[in-house]
This record gives sequence, structure tokens and C-alpha cells, in this order.
Amino acid sequence: MISRSRNSGERTARVQIDYDIEMYGQQQSVELPFVMGVMADLSGHGGAFLPPLDERSFVDIDASNFDHCMRDIGPTLALQVPDHLGGQPAMQVDLSFGRIDDFRPDAVARQVPALARLLRAREQLALLLTYMDGKAGAEQLLNQLIHDRDLLAATAAEPDEAPALPAAEVRA
Repeated sequence: MISRSRNSGERTARVQIDYDIEMYGQQQSVELPFVMGVMADLSGHGGAFLPPLDERSFVDIDASNFDHCMRDIGPTLALQVPDHLGGQPAMQVDLSFGRIDDFRPDAVARQVPALARLLRAREQLALLLTYMDGKAGAEQLLNQLIHDRDLLAATAAEPDEAPALPAAEVRA
């Protein structure tokens, strides 16, 4: 029989297996522990040395040590994906995961150079939008910058040092 206990304040087990037995003439309910073992090379390093099965030990994994176990295993993924950005038929993508947050879309994008550039541009545009909020002339200046290629090129060029302002324009 499978049952789930509902004790308030106590985290219930997801799987709780009980069975009834008769012991010394009395009916008793005995709980069987739920233990699951996975035997697999989940690292993604196909040629890596692995000890024989009888020399390996199980690792207890729970929410508190999941990231530590991920770092120890060091899972990686190498694959070819369609290149929708560069015009090539496919691009090589090499991903590595050291914690659960590395599976988030933004963390995966940071590991792919083409996507990382797009993500950085998106973040900068979001910052610009935040900065422009409430600034009356900022939108006009940006429109002028976008439509004037010479001004855009001059603004995009990063000089080694900032140009010195004439003495009359320096404000304290």
C-alpha cells in the first residue's frame, strides 16, 4: 500500500511505501525505505577513466549538496547546433555545468560566444532604457545618433583618453 503522510510543519516524503505484516499475532505497518541508485557516467567525458563498478560508491545527493556534486562530476555537453546568427550551417557548442543555475537560459547563453554578445547587448539596452526614463531630450539624441552614421561612428570609437574640454566649458 502506498500512502502519504500529512504532518504539518514536517516535509513529507515524496514516496512512502508501507506494508502490513503480522508480528507476534499483531498487525503492524512497516515502512520500506525508498532508495534509488543511478549507475551512469553523467559527466559527458566519454574517454575519462572510471574505476571498476565494485570500487565505486554511492553518493547521497539532496538539495543542500547538489551544487557540490555537480562540481565534482563536472558534466559537459558538446554538440553541433544550427547557426541562425552567423549564416553558417552549424556551430559547435561546448557547455559545462558546475551548479544547478548553470542550466538557466542566460547562463547557457553566456557560454556561447555569439549568444553572449547578444545577451550583453540586450542587458545594455535594458540599462539604457532605465537610464532614459524621465530624460526629456534623451530620446531625440538617440534618434539623431541612430540616423547620423558619422555621428554614430564617432561616438562608437573609443578614444584612448577623453578629449580635453576648453577652459570655458569646464564646470565645477
